[in-house]
Amino acid sequence: MADLSSNYMGLRLQNPLVASASPLSHTLAGIRSLVEGGVGAVVMHSLFEEEVALEAERQVALAEAGSESFAESLSYFPEVPGVEAGGRRYLSVLERAATVLNVPVIASLNGTTQKGWTRFAHQMESAGAAAIELNVYSSPGPEASGREVEERHVEILGLVKSSVSVPVAVKLSPYYSSVGEVALRMEEAGADALVLFNRFLHPDIDPETLQVVPGLGLSSASEGRLARTWIALLRQRLDTSLAASTGVDGPDDLAKYLLAGADVVMTTSALLRRGPDYAQVLLDGLSDWMSRKGFTSIAKVRGLLAATPYPGQGAEERAGYVAALRAANANVAGPW
Repeated sequence: MADLSSNYMGLRLQNPLVASASPLSHTLAGIRSLVEGGVGAVVMHSLFEEEVALEAERQVALAEAGSESFAESLSYFPEVPGVEAGGRRYLSVLERAATVLNVPVIASLNGTTQKGWTRFAHQMESAGAAAIELNVYSSPGPEASGREVEERHVEILGLVKSSVSVPVAVKLSPYYSSVGEVALRMEEAGADALVLFNRFLHPDIDPETLQVVPGLGLSSASEGRLARTWIALLRQRLDTSLAASTGVDGPDDLAKYLLAGADVVMTTSALLRRGPDYAQVLLDGLSDWMSRKGFTSIAKVRGLLAATPYPGQGAEERAGYVAALRAANANVAGPW
């Protein structure tokens, strides 16, 4: 049987499949179902600083109104000095999961202020998080330059790294003007892992109701091509861990990401579509593929098809692009 054990930011995992942040990780029962399904690690849903602030305001209003449900709800979550009610709920689930489960539980954080990033990160570490994933989601105005956005993200990483001792991963966007250069800067700033890529909210418009409709659809296998391209390009340029995120539907997608150079492969959509038990289907398929191909361990697979940096690589990549376009045009060309 193939050895699926993997290493991610220094964390030893039973296998390279990681359940990424999703509604399944909102409760201890949900996290346990993912672990029982077979994943090697779990990333909890993101703690949003705004949600904690709103929850705190709501609880204050209930307390002032003398609501009995307020006192009862707080009794389920131990009082922690300096932690608001919404934060206590998150930290309580994190602490229990880290205590009773036998896989690393990674906290996910999306802050809005310097104090929020550092304070919540420290509290997550104290609650037992094996690592912290920074979900840096922001919508800068049109007056902000690309460099300013990048500097802000590097600054956030530095702040969090200075406040915790556990590994810190950064979930990157594919929309930087130079993804590769940002990845290099993140490694220099101390990132223990880079997660490629974040899938942002893409609202739509309902022409009947004349309203903006928020939405975040599940990913499809075709979306994995962009992340695999960058993982393959970065694998031999970076020493930091690389996590693939998006476009996982079947075992072949795990194999493709590992061949490109991913240390772990994260999935949400596949487990939401088919349930937590589908994790074992993915792992069994990966193991079968490795056995058929003669790979005895994940280490033998990882980065086998990663791009090797060399002078003139850019010109060769352009030539490959032109060749792909010619092949596509030939396939659709008519008899004329």
